[in-house]
Amino acid sequence: MKVTAVATQGGYGSSNWVTGYLLMFSDSGRNWKQYQREEGLWAFPGNTNADSTVHYRLQPPFEARFLRFLPVAWNPKGRIGMRIEVYGCAYRSEMVNFDGNSSLLFTFSQKSVSPTKDVISLKFKTRQSNGILLHREGQNGKHVTVELVKGKLILFLNAGDAHLHSPDARVALALGSLLDDQHWHSVRLELLGTRVNFTVDEHTRHFQAEGEPSYLDLEHKISFGGIPEHRKSMAFPHKNFTGCFENLYGNGVDIIDLSEKHEPQALIMGNVSFSCSYPQMVPVTFLSSRSYMALPHTAGEDRVAISFQFRTWNRAGLLVMSRIQRGSEAIVLVLIDGKLRLSLSPPRHPAGDVTAGAGLNDGQWHSVSLSVSRNQLNLKVDTNAASAAHPLHGQIGSGDTYYFGGCPESSPGSGCESPLGGFQGCLRLISIGDTVVNPILVQQGALGSFSDLQIDSCGITDRCLPSYCEHGGECSQSWNSFSCDCARTGYTGATCHSSLYEQSCEALKHKGEPSGLYTDSDGSGPLQSALVYCNMTDSAWTSVQHNGTGVARVESSPGDSPRPVLFKYTASMEQLQAIVDRSEHCQQELAFHCGPSRHSAHHGGTPVSWWVGRTNETHAYWGGSLPEAHKCTCGLEGRCTDSQYHCHCAADRNEWTTDMGVLSHKEHLPVTQVVMTNAGQAHTEAGYTLGPLLCQGDSSFWNSASFNTETSYLHFPTFQGELSADVSFFFKTTASSGVFVENLGITDFIRLELRAPTEVTFSFDVGNGPCEVTVRSPTPFNDNLWHHVSAERKVKEAWLRVDELPPRLQPAPVDGHTRLQLNSQLFVGGTASRQRGFLGCMRSLQLNGMFLDLEERAMMTPGVQPGCAGHCSSYGHLCRNGGSCQERARGVACDCASSAYDGPFCSREISAYFGSGSSMVYNFQEHYNHTFSTNSSSLAALLQEELTLTGEVATLSFRTAVAPSLLLFVSSFREEYLSVILVPNGSLQIRYKLDRHKEPDVFNFDSKNLADGQLHHIKINREEAVVFVEVNQSPRRQATLSSGTEFNAVKSLMLGTILGKPPGADPDTRRAAARGFSGCLSAVRFGRAAPLKLACSRGAASSSRVTVRGHVVGGAQCGAGRAGRSPGWRGAQVSGGDSGAERAPRILGRVLGRVLGRRRIPRGPSLPLRSRSSGTGRRGRALSEGGRRGLCGAWRKGAFPESWVLAIVSGAPAHARSTRFVWVHLDARAVGKDSGVVAVVIFILLCVTAIAIHVHPHRWLYPKNESGVSKPRGSAETALRSEPDVQNAGSERQKEYFF
Repeated sequence: MKVTAVATQGGYGSSNWVTGYLLMFSDSGRNWKQYQREEGLWAFPGNTNADSTVHYRLQPPFEARFLRFLPVAWNPKGRIGMRIEVYGCAYRSEMVNFDGNSSLLFTFSQKSVSPTKDVISLKFKTRQSNGILLHREGQNGKHVTVELVKGKLILFLNAGDAHLHSPDARVALALGSLLDDQHWHSVRLELLGTRVNFTVDEHTRHFQAEGEPSYLDLEHKISFGGIPEHRKSMAFPHKNFTGCFENLYGNGVDIIDLSEKHEPQALIMGNVSFSCSYPQMVPVTFLSSRSYMALPHTAGEDRVAISFQFRTWNRAGLLVMSRIQRGSEAIVLVLIDGKLRLSLSPPRHPAGDVTAGAGLNDGQWHSVSLSVSRNQLNLKVDTNAASAAHPLHGQIGSGDTYYFGGCPESSPGSGCESPLGGFQGCLRLISIGDTVVNPILVQQGALGSFSDLQIDSCGITDRCLPSYCEHGGECSQSWNSFSCDCARTGYTGATCHSSLYEQSCEALKHKGEPSGLYTDSDGSGPLQSALVYCNMTDSAWTSVQHNGTGVARVESSPGDSPRPVLFKYTASMEQLQAIVDRSEHCQQELAFHCGPSRHSAHHGGTPVSWWVGRTNETHAYWGGSLPEAHKCTCGLEGRCTDSQYHCHCAADRNEWTTDMGVLSHKEHLPVTQVVMTNAGQAHTEAGYTLGPLLCQGDSSFWNSASFNTETSYLHFPTFQGELSADVSFFFKTTASSGVFVENLGITDFIRLELRAPTEVTFSFDVGNGPCEVTVRSPTPFNDNLWHHVSAERKVKEAWLRVDELPPRLQPAPVDGHTRLQLNSQLFVGGTASRQRGFLGCMRSLQLNGMFLDLEERAMMTPGVQPGCAGHCSSYGHLCRNGGSCQERARGVACDCASSAYDGPFCSREISAYFGSGSSMVYNFQEHYNHTFSTNSSSLAALLQEELTLTGEVATLSFRTAVAPSLLLFVSSFREEYLSVILVPNGSLQIRYKLDRHKEPDVFNFDSKNLADGQLHHIKINREEAVVFVEVNQSPRRQATLSSGTEFNAVKSLMLGTILGKPPGADPDTRRAAARGFSGCLSAVRFGRAAPLKLACSRGAASSSRVTVRGHVVGGAQCGAGRAGRSPGWRGAQVSGGDSGAERAPRILGRVLGRVLGRRRIPRGPSLPLRSRSSGTGRRGRALSEGGRRGLCGAWRKGAFPESWVLAIVSGAPAHARSTRFVWVHLDARAVGKDSGVVAVVIFILLCVTAIAIHVHPHRWLYPKNESGVSKPRGSAETALRSEPDVQNAGSERQKEYFF
């Protein structure tokens, strides 16, 4: 019958009732199977008194002829007493038996074949782990096969020879485990054209084939139990099925019934019977490490022989032990590290041990036979045999007792103990000598003894089916538990649930990270982490690259079909959508380069060119235009080449031109392809340049709400987190307690609360009783600062983390309820009872990676307001090196005006390399050198009044190998000064002269040589006459000035060489000033003045405050390389203009592109790079003699990807007098194929380039087209090669990160 429910009561009118029991079933009265209520839960709760009825509906129901109720707990004041009622319905069964050499071939009639769906269903049971269940073929090798392989069912789908190159040509779908347990298992296969549904028991897998492969055009013949001999042409090995089928149907046709009636549709091959009867095997389950079975045997036999089969998940355990009659030795068989080892105990000689097998803890049945004779140990596992001689000589007498799986706790001196512990698993077919052991006699007490066994049942369970390991984590198991290997998944935790990466660049920025490589937009959600670039400026920009890194050329002729240019991103479409949806703003730069023809106009009402967005919709508008306007940027601004058209490329002009703009409607982004047609013209040429997808902001990170009363709350739909539930958010409050989040079920619940000022508690109940996890802090949480809470409840454990405090973890019960079943609304900031509500702010609330919009709900909820203020109190520490925190509506920003550093956190070092004789002068008054009609004394008095200092702070970092050197000199109109120098032995000396009539105060610090090529830091802090100095990490030193307390009429700050004699300076300072400084300076600040930073700013060219002379170059951070090297080692140098060396990589790239057969190679950045105004968008500018142009020392490690190679072009034009460095981008795949050709071409091109530069230095110069409309060119290639590299220009500071 089909059993659907059970009910129990206690003994009538007594104190006897059962409080817990196990339910087992069988269809033969042997080989029982335990019913599992849900994942990991076996026992049924029973009664609490004698009269009440406890009813359980069984989901799923099962079919059985025999039931067994095993009481495991009962009323301690009474005895076992049960009244049982079973509910069910009749069950019809038809069976067919295959003996391993037989099969059944069935032919569908035309009436039973459906044009839209084929359905095969059956049940099977077997004790063999391999065999073909069904096989159906089609034309050209197409076939569908269901095969049992190592106890798992695998569906093989072969699309045939016609689809060999399809990604779905050969597919294998695996389901089930331990299906060779001699119990019935159901199978259902649905073929729906290109879609396939495969179900085994309660688990289903779906498959959708891409393209045309259909599995409905198979032959009408299908074989069961094996493959007929004339069809055995399959590529994989196979074995016929041994076992029984039940209720076999094909498209509703009862195949067993037709076979039994010998209908012509059913062809029986071999010995097929229509009943299911097999010799019964009685398995034994060893439930714990304390389990054992002791079996007696006749002692004194001269040979020991044992055989059995076992299956387990454990890597180690004692299998068999028996003492030899003579002496104290014993035979021991153990499982260790998945291998079997037979030895004598205590060990006489390690060489006498025998080891066989490997990976035996795979859950499969393995056959074992061992024997010990006069001088030999023999061991065979499956087909793997081994033997060894043992040190015992003479007659061996077998013992009188054999212990399987362990030994009694009452016999500690028996020699049966094993450091590996007892065996957990199943044994069957046990033989000792020539005697076959009947475990039923052991169960009845008629043979031997046992403890903690389950006889006539193998209770092994596959804890990895279904697998609770998420995000591709690999599941492994032991008898009692499972574990997940999260390596290379990007996730962590017991089930690989928690992402290793932040969800956005914005979140990464506010952790103080300068840049990032990976993001995971949905956190613990199903999407994997995506490769992006985080460009940290005042805002955090997310940059997603694609494969179209250069100009994509398109040519077409009349009759040609549209030529789409496809772009593939480093993130999937689902990941891109998550990134765009989460961002506040996204944009993408698209440049359209057109030749002598129309491209952006409409031809007969149809757009000639268009682009496709992520939703696969076409768009005919271009950068800067509204979607419905169909205009380009020049059309919006009214500056197109031909005023009749809205794009440069719409005019039919005989010249090359460009339409460039920024697409910013994020619902259409990113661009996935660009399409061009020829509009009926004779020949058209065009090109596209597409920048990376750039997104800014995070709509969820700052999404917040303020809870103003204890009775106010926000409500959301029920939290769906049955097996995995994670909650994360930020909060700040001054209240001592309050509930953050609560969701209730009938008995289950989940809650997060501030229980006390120093305690955050995570509590929940999944049916095993309430569980709490609490994090305690040494400082209060109600300090009105932002605190981050992250809580997770999973099948294996629950944990809670607050800020950077150590997380608290609570393991879950091994066999208990696993599903969290909730049904109420989710309450945020309060509870259903309107008590213990939260007072304060919450933001960035996410559940299982899904963002909850607090602001939207708060706008319609009394007592709750959208938004929170006061972020600087928590994030102000991110602003370093004197930067100040500025509040924003959604976050914070760092104001670096008073810092010598730059960047989003005032942590980016501003540095410069000074060549010999170079200098930089910063003037504290821009008008000090202007001509005034007033007398000089009145001017000096004015300056003295405005710039008299009673104290100042000066900082600088340097590295040099030259001494003496002048590090810093601050002068005044009164001949007062501060000088920081390295004396000839390299030690540091600071001189203050605050009175022109007195000698300077000289302070010597350390005798260490600081001109050692290493990076050193100096900080000077003067407070009137007291000076504090810090050098590197040394303790702060103090000195007192005698020359004065005020620095009067401060005039200028000088770095490097000082031309002429500094007025009022002492001889040592003058010598150092004449020698100047060669090396790297960074982080230079005097008060609020930061000369290097001002020189780097955009307004430096128009400012008279900074004057630079000689060879001063913005470079990498001073700590990034060795001192004393030319700044060219980072690729930047003094330049007097554009030269042939800058164009070399473009020509080299084009030639390499032709040699390697590439359609395009992007122009690599040549060095030195132009300023921002030149259109490159890259950082790094050099200062030439007498110049006042901007300098930016932002060269950093990792500025160029690894696919760019450095070419050194020597012999530059005479006016440059230096070696040039150029970068060329090579396709690694192309280089791999033609590396020899590439090497020859590079060598020839470099030689030719050097000669050409010498002979024609000025003919390499080319005009820059500022308007975007170039003069007529001879070809598209000539016109396109001068365009800026949009892909690289979009990133000011690119580094790779994952989220």
